[in-house]
Amino acid sequence: MGTPRGVAILCFAFFSFWSSANALLSPKGVNFEVQALMGIKDSLEDPHGVLDNWDGDAVDPCSWTMVTCSSENLVIGLGTPSQSLSGTLSPSIGNLTNLQIVLLQNNNITGPIPSEIGKLPKLQTLDLSNNFFSGEIPPSLGHLRSLQYLRLNNNSFVDEIPESLANMTQLAFLDLSFNNISGPVPRILAKSFSIVGNPLVCATGKEPNCHGMTLMPMSMNLNNTVGRPKTHKMAIAFGLSLGCLCLIVLGFGLVLWWRHKHNQQAFFDVKDRHHEEVYLGNLKRFQFRELQIATNNFSSKNILGKGGFGHVYKGVLPDGTLVAVKRLKDGNAIGGEIQFQTEVEMISLAVHRNLLRLYGFCITPSERLLVYPYMSNGSVASRLKGKPVLDWGTRKHIALGAARGLLYLHEQCDPKIIHRDVKAANILLDDYCEAVVGDFGLAKLLDHQDSHVTTAVRGTVGHIAPEYLSTGQSSEKTDVFGFGILLLELITGQRALEFGKSANQKGAILDWVKKIHQEKKLELLVDKDLKSNYDRIELEEMVQVALLCTQYLPSHRPKMSEVVRMLEGDGLAERWEASQRVDTTKCKPHESCSSDRYSDLTDDSLLLVQAMELSGPR
Repeated sequence: MGTPRGVAILCFAFFSFWSSANALLSPKGVNFEVQALMGIKDSLEDPHGVLDNWDGDAVDPCSWTMVTCSSENLVIGLGTPSQSLSGTLSPSIGNLTNLQIVLLQNNNITGPIPSEIGKLPKLQTLDLSNNFFSGEIPPSLGHLRSLQYLRLNNNSFVDEIPESLANMTQLAFLDLSFNNISGPVPRILAKSFSIVGNPLVCATGKEPNCHGMTLMPMSMNLNNTVGRPKTHKMAIAFGLSLGCLCLIVLGFGLVLWWRHKHNQQAFFDVKDRHHEEVYLGNLKRFQFRELQIATNNFSSKNILGKGGFGHVYKGVLPDGTLVAVKRLKDGNAIGGEIQFQTEVEMISLAVHRNLLRLYGFCITPSERLLVYPYMSNGSVASRLKGKPVLDWGTRKHIALGAARGLLYLHEQCDPKIIHRDVKAANILLDDYCEAVVGDFGLAKLLDHQDSHVTTAVRGTVGHIAPEYLSTGQSSEKTDVFGFGILLLELITGQRALEFGKSANQKGAILDWVKKIHQEKKLELLVDKDLKSNYDRIELEEMVQVALLCTQYLPSHRPKMSEVVRMLEGDGLAERWEASQRVDTTKCKPHESCSSDRYSDLTDDSLLLVQAMELSGPR
């Protein structure tokens, strides 16, 4: 009887270990951390919808906003500061047993702190300040033996400070100020603490034990200083001298900071035609160590995407801000340096709601990194393949947002900017599925008086305009062509090199789309996941805009300002009628037919590669 029981105990222990390491699933297959977070969401009022992508049917919550996971996909951080959240804090927070950081400050949360929060053995930082929490401070907080930073100030807590809280020797910082705490104040052992602003114990703030910075440990012999007045005076003199020296250094540092702030020092030169420097005084320069910590040492679990020049990682800054960190593959490589300079230059010049903005950068002798806001809904390419299905209205909204971003680059920037790699993978989506044009690695500046720029061909097969592929000449009309292909990707839900193959088309994809349009069989194009949930008239209009944008001759394509107007329902009928009067399929004696040219772009040899990137100097 003993042996089977021992085996059973070992099996149970193994199962318990395995379960905790893998975020336990319930018998119904529900992740317990998902359940706990959904309990927190359900008890909160969320006026701005910051928790909208918290989905109770998710396998794990690691892609949710305001949630940070470890490399083992365990929830270790919950940060929703300054989001106008109200309601109460659910006791289910006690089930997130791997939590290390909780940041809920500057909200409007009411009710008591649930005692279950004392069940978080790994919790190191808890900030609930500037809310409307009430009731007594739960004694169970004293069970948090890993807690080092605790802020409960500016709430409405009452009654005495629990003795268990006062005896937490590991606490480095404790702030209980501006509440309604009463009763005797126990000797608080935190290295730094404050309880001012509690009228029943600190009416003036000058009472002893109301605040302190360096309390003497209880075990220290208080008599050690008696009988040593000279040593004591020398220590005071030394401390004053050191303090004066620190003030001088601090003053000198403030002067240097002020001069740096006003001079906007450049951190590298971009060798353009005018030999100008790029000034980035409005961007934060991150330390490499900061970004290492934010991305869990660039864990493979945090990879959001991969490109020709490196990987993009999800990260969380100390204040809870989610970011995307783009790390170049080889910071010393010539191509990587050019890519880095280009993206920083372009994004610092272009600021628009439909363009990816830049938080900051990091540059070391061996590393080049860019820090962007985290786009919770990923890229259009990934969302077209994901669930839930992007509805027709959202796809139209994405098309219009991307068009407005390109319009800004082409016609409202000076010098204008050509993106040169417009595709679904480079259009990102924020929390509200607003389109944001990103990845400026191949972009080029172009003076408004110039018609084009000539370079070696770069970009993604299936999106490259014919004139760029054959001559190396790119202009804003090159981007218009790429945008037309993007519209077809939104309509079909497939990548440019895929959507022709579904009908056994070998090459001539654009001619195939035109043929389907002429035969009025556009339902063959529509993403099967949409079923019949789309507007037939709007589909016809979007296909017409796509065909106008992808005309063979650049001069026949509309400007992005015209594209925006047509997507908004203004001028499409006239432009389409005018295009039909020009027979673009007839060839001049010295030219190949446009159909042949299109076939060259998408023949079988190119269909063997999925989104191949062409290399060459910029």
